[in-house]
Amino acid sequence: MNEDKIEFIATSEALAALCTRLEGEAFVTVDTEFMREKTYYPELCLVQIAGARDVAVVDALAPGMDLAPLGRLLAKPEVVKVFHACRQDVEIFLLLFDAVPTPLFDTQVAAMVAGFGDQVGYDSLVAALTGGHIDKAHRFSDWSARPLSKSQINYAAADVTHLRVVYEKLQAKLAKDGRLEWVKEEMALLTRPETYRVDPERAWERLKIRSNNRRQLGLAKAIAAWREREAQRVNIPRGRLLKDEQIPEIASLAPDNAEALAKARGVSAGFANGKSGSSLLAAIAEAKALPEASLPRPERQRDAPKASPALVSLLKVLLAAAAEKNNVAPRLVAGGDDIEALALDETAPNPVLEGWRREMFGETALRLIRGQIALSTQGKRIKIVEL
Repeated sequence: MNEDKIEFIATSEALAALCTRLEGEAFVTVDTEFMREKTYYPELCLVQIAGARDVAVVDALAPGMDLAPLGRLLAKPEVVKVFHACRQDVEIFLLLFDAVPTPLFDTQVAAMVAGFGDQVGYDSLVAALTGGHIDKAHRFSDWSARPLSKSQINYAAADVTHLRVVYEKLQAKLAKDGRLEWVKEEMALLTRPETYRVDPERAWERLKIRSNNRRQLGLAKAIAAWREREAQRVNIPRGRLLKDEQIPEIASLAPDNAEALAKARGVSAGFANGKSGSSLLAAIAEAKALPEASLPRPERQRDAPKASPALVSLLKVLLAAAAEKNNVAPRLVAGGDDIEALALDETAPNPVLEGWRREMFGETALRLIRGQIALSTQGKRIKIVEL
């Protein structure tokens, strides 16, 4: 891409003109540069966007910049929006425009379906499909600082220029292999707003707290929910308020005043006696008053049935064999929790029993569980034996 053709856009009028031109494209490639080290919500700094002839870097921080034309373009159903590893970019646009760009295509997911491995990096994909090279010199730039250098602008633009060729080649390969529908199913998940919105009431689940004490779990749930809401309110990273490991510790202490809260590791007296500490103590008091029936249950109770480790291992071997045969990243097909759930109860809802996953792996997995097939080896590969 000739560097002279990169348009740096710093006015609303220039952005509106660009978006008008791009509305006639079959697809546009999109990327963002943002800062998030000091805030809960990402601070959008640049939007890179390219069509067949246009390559532009939009200064989202330019005084008076109106991004509404970009929102209209991202919502235009006739234009496919192509990203690589889109989740953080889409989260930003959902915050800005209250809508997920649609239709969208994520080349990282598509590459996993097409056999390029598990969560392939953009630079590796560019090298494999275009022979190009991504200059990493400005990867850790402060994109909020102005003015931007010409090399920074060129670096940012490269993310969307190579992406055009990556998209076209992936599309051709997926069409040849009959897997466009597989990717379409994956994109359906990425276009749901709930994929990007954090539910404070479920924030505790990602902490994976190992405890069978329901009261303590209820306190941890309340503290994690408080941290999420408070971080949103003051717009700072959640870890700046409380680190993950502090949540179960505070839940076990169950403090009822600032002095007791300040005894928790890493909690200062200033925090405990301040506005945040006061609202945290209120959340803890509310959780303490919950009736037993309202408390969360352990993720896996001691007396709950467990899947056979041997069967889980067999299913993982079958998954690896199916992924190898179809040249698909195993992690895209099924996670460890999916395999364990299938081994425990083959009749329960499970992602591996839906859509292309069932076709590629799920149906065969059910036959293995039911004793209709066995696994053997043939040369250096796994072989399915009919029983």
